[in-house]
Amino acid sequence: MTPLLLDVPVAPGLSVSALRRWLTAALSALGEDHLYDVQLVVTELVTNVLDHTPGTGRLRLLHHLDPCRVVVEVDDTSPAAPVYGRSRLGENRGRGIVVVDRISAEWGCRPLAGGGAVSGKTVFAVVDCTG
Repeated sequence: MTPLLLDVPVAPGLSVSALRRWLTAALSALGEDHLYDVQLVVTELVTNVLDHTPGTGRLRLLHHLDPCRVVVEVDDTSPAAPVYGRSRLGENRGRGIVVVDRISAEWGCRPLAGGGAVSGKTVFAVVDCTG
């Protein structure tokens, strides 16, 4: 069974510095470089929820041990998929998913589990921590 290390709501006012502290505590066994990669992926995906969706979301962090990989999952209430390399917030924005793509072993988007009256999606990224 893969341990769920973190399961927190994402909403306006969420402190990114507090989130980074939680990640550091939850992933204390990771090396500094891998921890930094996970922090960057989490920051980008959570920021996307806060900047590009109408509602709130949820962040989950799972740590697979063999092989070592960290799965970041972020739910939100928007059915719109992330846009690679473009932002409606200006020309100096929109590189978050590009960063996630470069750091992650894989990333993607799927409809929110459960469906029904709740629409939305889960954006996920897998950070390899074997090397």
